[in-house]
Amino acid sequence: MRSTRMNNVLMACLTVAVLVITGCATGPKVRSDAAANVNFSGFKTFAFMPEPATDKAGYATLVTQHFKDAISAEMAALGYQYSESNADLLVNFNSNVETRTDVRSMPAATIHYGYYNYRRGIYAGFPLYANDVDTIRYKYGTVNIDVVDAARKQLIWEGISEGTLKKSDLENPKQAIAEVVGLIFQQYPTRQVIAQP
Repeated sequence: MRSTRMNNVLMACLTVAVLVITGCATGPKVRSDAAANVNFSGFKTFAFMPEPATDKAGYATLVTQHFKDAISAEMAALGYQYSESNADLLVNFNSNVETRTDVRSMPAATIHYGYYNYRRGIYAGFPLYANDVDTIRYKYGTVNIDVVDAARKQLIWEGISEGTLKKSDLENPKQAIAEVVGLIFQQYPTRQVIAQP
């Protein structure tokens, strides 16, 4: 009987833990902002800023190349052509990964037998309720993509993605970058226009 009650308590705690973890396992949050009164379909060509924000070390990183590949594919799908010189639009991007810590408290029930061993396991006392506290560390990533009107040197669109990074994201950054860039560009102003027949 004692083991059955303990199993029930353990199952209840595990169910709560799974629900808490599942609730946090949503996709990244994506948002964007566009300048008013800008005709995005009037631009034809794009290029990248000479020193993207991901090149902080003074040389082109692999992360920079992954972003350029993914952004170039999205811009081409929108009808823009890459132009090394005199581009209508300049694209800049940045990414940041930080370690975050969450302290989570979950209810737990225990049955104390010390003094109460006279019950000899035939029946149990009332459970004692307390909170189990867990410290969870995880990686949280932010990606920014800026599109600038090159002639006016003015930001005309910004896309941002924020979310918890999975282990697979860290192990395969090229694929993770391509996926998040694709999500961000779903909010690009001309996306709906291009999608129409």
